Amino acid sequence: MTKTKVFVCGICGRMGTVISQMVKANPNLELAGGIDIAAGEAHGVKVVTTKDLAAFIDEVHPDVMIDFTVAAATMQNAKIAAAKGVNLVIGTTGFADEQEAELKEAVKNVAVVKTGNFSMGVNIFWELVREAAKRLGDYDIEVIEAHHRNKKDAPSGTAKTILRILEEETGKTEEMYGRCGMTERKDEIGVHVIRGGDVVGDHTVQFHQNYETISLTHRAYDRSVFARGAVKAAEWTASAKPGMYTMKEVLGL
Repeated sequence: MTKTKVFVCGICGRMGTVISQMVKANPNLELAGGIDIAAGEAHGVKVVTTKDLAAFIDEVHPDVMIDFTVAAATMQNAKIAAAKGVNLVIGTTGFADEQEAELKEAVKNVAVVKTGNFSMGVNIFWELVREAAKRLGDYDIEVIEAHHRNKKDAPSGTAKTILRILEEETGKTEEMYGRCGMTERKDEIGVHVIRGGDVVGDHTVQFHQNYETISLTHRAYDRSVFARGAVKAAEWTASAKPGMYTMKEVLGL
């Protein structure tokens, strides 16, 4: 059986390390190499910098690239990989609107799985939030998310997806980020961002009405939940047609 060859961006980082270990443990996948700030070797495979990525792809012929780095780096890596016909799994968040549009145009010839959260549990959580929002649109809604102190973007990509779902189902489009001073509640969605310590990722949606509160929460305890979904997505792209997908398609939700 031919294995799907995977290379990992940020292979020496925390997420890159976990993803690489899971790729190596998957009998259907082969870890073909990686990209990082400095060239060398990691996890038993060759590591190159972005400037050598095109030559590296010509050398090892990978099938899919997994990228959980930062928006600027992902833009460069994805353009090069897509031009070479390499499928993409992108977990990077914090893209500006113009970057999103540019990326979508640059990668339209390959299969791309892109989402703000690759946790299989979070993808189920999003569906539960959608179902609740359909029925509780007249409730006061608050979104609370927490991550580790080193996370660069806020709110998280997962929280942004939650907000999009809530707006689609309730029609509420005003968002209020934190509250201070005279801020009597109107029909906005409250958004609260917490950054501290080594929190992997907590997301809560609260629906409030007089005398009752409904609260939906997803809590990640280890980065492996994101890596597991990314590896599943990488395997899934082997039979996917060119296009932009999310974990909803990968999981058949």
